[in-house]
Amino acid sequence: MSSVRSLTLADVAWPRAGVSSNVLLVVGASLVTAAAAQVAFPLPFSPVPITGQTFAVLLSGAVLGPRRAFLAQALYLLEGAMGLPVFAGGASGVHVLLGPTAGYLFAFPLAAATTGALAVRGWDRNFVTMFGAMLLGSSVIFASGVALLARFVPANHVLQSGLLPFLPGDLVKAALASLAFPAAWRLARRRGGLDA
Repeated sequence: MSSVRSLTLADVAWPRAGVSSNVLLVVGASLVTAAAAQVAFPLPFSPVPITGQTFAVLLSGAVLGPRRAFLAQALYLLEGAMGLPVFAGGASGVHVLLGPTAGYLFAFPLAAATTGALAVRGWDRNFVTMFGAMLLGSSVIFASGVALLARFVPANHVLQSGLLPFLPGDLVKAALASLAFPAAWRLARRRGGLDA
């Protein structure tokens, strides 16, 4: 039997989730990421828009745990590659996965799994560790994104095109998640008698 520390919020909400429930969670998380991608603000100096995607990616990890979140984000990439308009601004197709934002997109499954792995270790139970989990997940996305973006923009513009404009928003999103998750766990403890 798994300990409470190995639970995610999804496990608490659906304690007896079977295959069909887990499939629905994975598909649902991929659709949430797709919806968040439509909140897109192009930047005149960068081929990378500001979107809600990364927030959805990292939250999927914290809610679902590493395996389901990885699958959800891999499914999201597959949906876009197959032509569904799920990428930023309704874009789709394999060409998006070969373009300037490819590094960010390909990092989504790993970033979700990273945040999920930390969440099942209890990092989502308090502000400081949840903030750290969100930043580590973001770091995975930025490392891959900036590395591949360097193929499309001059080296001396990579950081200002692919990293610096996104940091303030990521800090705000990390803070919001860091407030919400511990509060959700406190509520779960009150309602379900959890001791973690």
